[in-house]
Amino acid sequence: MKAMTDRSPEPEHDDAEDSPRPVVGSDPAVDQAVAEVEIEQRFLGSVDEGRRRLSRRAVALLATGAVGGLDVGTGVLALLLVEQATGSHLLGGLAFSIGFIALTYASSELFTEDFLIPVMTVLSRQARTRMLVRLWAGTLAANLAGGWVFTWFMMRGLPQLDAVAVSSGRYYVDLGTGVRAFALAVLGGAVITLMTWMQQGTESMFSRMVPAVTTGFLVAGGRLDHAIVSSLLMFAALQTGHAPFGYLQWGATAGWAALGNLAGGVGLVTCMRVLQVPHRVRREQAHPAPGVALRDHRRVQETDEPS
Repeated sequence: MKAMTDRSPEPEHDDAEDSPRPVVGSDPAVDQAVAEVEIEQRFLGSVDEGRRRLSRRAVALLATGAVGGLDVGTGVLALLLVEQATGSHLLGGLAFSIGFIALTYASSELFTEDFLIPVMTVLSRQARTRMLVRLWAGTLAANLAGGWVFTWFMMRGLPQLDAVAVSSGRYYVDLGTGVRAFALAVLGGAVITLMTWMQQGTESMFSRMVPAVTTGFLVAGGRLDHAIVSSLLMFAALQTGHAPFGYLQWGATAGWAALGNLAGGVGLVTCMRVLQVPHRVRREQAHPAPGVALRDHRRVQETDEPS
């Protein structure tokens, strides 16, 4: 797959420093323009980052997903240790944020972190839809594989966590595939995607850590249904050999959670963020990436051919 070329830079205005700075409140049009600048910059940064993620080779994509599963595994380990010692889900959720801090500092990725940025890129016609499906499928599979390996070693090395692991994993299986489980999954996808958007607004690693900690606490402390986090907890329970469920039940539970995560991450958060800058999306669509433009040109030619 060929890497996509960057968009042509927009012309710079050298006379910007000589122009008087607009006074907020003096003109509604000026106020709106000032308010949109930051969102537009964040949107453009997201599209550029999405192009990079979507154009990665398969090996890099799978490796990034696998280490993402390992990183979240550190959060699951912290959660189980704290819950065993305190019996508190809230304290366990706070400890779990270690996993999201690791994701932030190690530049790894979760399946649910690839909702906002790549979707914006595809909507802007800077990448193909099949590339998005490839990214989701590869990252999801690699997250699960990396997490399974981590939990295997975790439960072999710390058998004292067996009871709390079984209890935590069983919670998600008992949720089943009903309305409550889907609602928790929608919330899980929404808060993760919101974390991604918040982190796009700053280059400071310290500032990026704040949404990582708060989101980790909400997901684990609130026991939201997140496809990867719940899967790792169910894996830990299965690794003990005492879980009252099997891999078929895990698959049904995780699949339902993934659907809810998609609904929350893409439907509730990503679409709303795109609607904040519709003019920017249209401008990007007017200059699609070379591969997308070529595909559309061929489609027009086929439509114009006489039958």
